[in-house]
Amino acid sequence: MAAFAFKMLRFHETDAQNVMTKPFIEIRGLKKAFSGQPVLRGVDMTVPEGEVTAVIGKSGEGKSVLLKHIIGLLAPDSGDILFDGAPLAAASHAEQREFRRKCSYMFQNMALFDSMTVYDNIALPLRETARLSETETGNRVRAMAERLELGGILGKYPSQISGGMQKRVALARALVTEPRLILFDEPTTGLDPIRKASVLALIDQSRRQFGFTAILVSHDIPDVFDVSGHVAMLDEGRIVWEGAPQAITACEDPVVRRFLAGEPEPVAAERIAQAD
Repeated sequence: MAAFAFKMLRFHETDAQNVMTKPFIEIRGLKKAFSGQPVLRGVDMTVPEGEVTAVIGKSGEGKSVLLKHIIGLLAPDSGDILFDGAPLAAASHAEQREFRRKCSYMFQNMALFDSMTVYDNIALPLRETARLSETETGNRVRAMAERLELGGILGKYPSQISGGMQKRVALARALVTEPRLILFDEPTTGLDPIRKASVLALIDQSRRQFGFTAILVSHDIPDVFDVSGHVAMLDEGRIVWEGAPQAITACEDPVVRRFLAGEPEPVAAERIAQAD
């Protein structure tokens, strides 16, 4: 069995010049079908360590399904996902559990529990996955709250704080377990331009401060490019473009160019013209 070692993430200040760009995650030939309907048709992509990788593409292309494979909620029909060069499928159950403990997920709707205080919402993943005393848990929660400027609202409930503060609480909960990897599933969907920019800035600031690797699924083009060091576009179950965000605007692939321009597919455009 391949060696499968997990490195502990050291929280520290970092910047773009210090970010490591070696592949943290490699996805090779990933395929998945549901009831005979292919969703992922052979995904190949890399996720550089210490950066935000934006996964873009039309709705219904399998981006969230891809995230669920990475975090282990779904098993592929074929293909491999490698972490630090070793396939997760070759790891023992204990090693797989340890890896998943080093992953975190920030949901689109934040998924805070209304009946819990901010403190208890942030503490929840520690209580469920970490073997810490309540004193140790409290120390971790308060330290994270201070770093994200939430120290004064720990006793409040989600309904008593603003939407922006709720986003910070959700991010604090995602960070409190000291993850190596955070998955963001459309965190800015439905937000107005000001709040959208605020959430993206918060993700970028936190990534620089804490040094985690992130995968960010988003339709917010080109805003998401401002916080991403790497971009992958998923179309019809395959990665059709991958690289630096600065380079995607020069891509000649018609599928990529239409998506960036917000233009409908040729068949859809023809139907719209006929309807008019």
